[in-house]
Amino acid sequence: MLYHLSEILQELESGFRVFQYLTFRSLLGVLTALIFSFIAGPWMIRRLQINQIGQVVRTDGPQTHLIKSGTPTMGGALIIVAVVVGTLLWSDLTNHYVWIAIFVTIAFGAVGFVDDYKKVHYGKSKGLSAGQKYFWLSLAGFTATTVMYFTARSPVETGLILPFVKDVVIPLGPGFILWAYLVIVGTSNAVNLTDGLDGLAIMPTVIIASALAIFAYAHGNAFIADYLGIPFISGVGELAIFCTAIAGAGLGFLWFNAYPAQVFMGDVGALAMGAALGVVAVLVRQELVLFVMGGIFVAETLSVILQVGSYKLRGKRIFRMAPLHHHYELKGWPEPRIIVRFWIITLVLVLIGLSTLKIR
Repeated sequence: MLYHLSEILQELESGFRVFQYLTFRSLLGVLTALIFSFIAGPWMIRRLQINQIGQVVRTDGPQTHLIKSGTPTMGGALIIVAVVVGTLLWSDLTNHYVWIAIFVTIAFGAVGFVDDYKKVHYGKSKGLSAGQKYFWLSLAGFTATTVMYFTARSPVETGLILPFVKDVVIPLGPGFILWAYLVIVGTSNAVNLTDGLDGLAIMPTVIIASALAIFAYAHGNAFIADYLGIPFISGVGELAIFCTAIAGAGLGFLWFNAYPAQVFMGDVGALAMGAALGVVAVLVRQELVLFVMGGIFVAETLSVILQVGSYKLRGKRIFRMAPLHHHYELKGWPEPRIIVRFWIITLVLVLIGLSTLKIR
């Protein structure tokens, strides 16, 4: 929006040309989303408290979580609005990658919103049924990936790029639609499973989004892409603004979500942010690197799969409780220790992921 306005204003004053630089607009995306979150956060928390939109805590979970019952939830709506505002203000609105990312974020957030609302309205920890939730998530996911496939302008946009390997793109053909769907929906649910402690999911989301901004910028710049030996994807650099807006909105939300949390993200935020990371990774063709950088999300998901599988097949549990962070809680780890250690692990994994840009 303001990007297009600056195109007109630079004809009158050359100083407005600075708004044409992607790096500058990416910084403005961070600041816009961050400031918006700081300003709107207290108002949103008050409204949630007035309307008695509080967290419903599982009775079969760690007993230490019972004190969190009634804490305002659905705060993830603030993150979504901040991301959309920051993106729309500073990105090129003629770029279809930007609109795909916004659509996926809002669509998955809408499913999470309905799920959260049902939990609050009926006072139970279960919202939408599993079938209902996956139907709507799948509808949104397949819609987005189908659009990606049919709007692709080069083979690399629907091919699989291998980390640490130069000039190798594996064609996926129509299989790209299913592959991209699994990445987006899988990441969305993985972040949702991780969102069980104060700030546990949002900080890794911020770190990974920041790294994906670097990937988007590198893939969208012909000179840098050629230097690093990675495929050039015209226009994908605009997603750097979307990613930095996620980072800014996430940091702003963390101000209120840090232990002890004043507000929870809820499914509306967790599903949306997971899908946002997934769709960007698909668009910049770095799905495999996302699995590395999001190792905490992967571990949380695998812990649930292994726990359920082991109990059904052997009648025994592997962990004291799943997802994984609950296992460490029941082992006696203080909540802040689990949170910070998971953050540190994510930072290390993201650095490994970023190393794939150079090591080829």
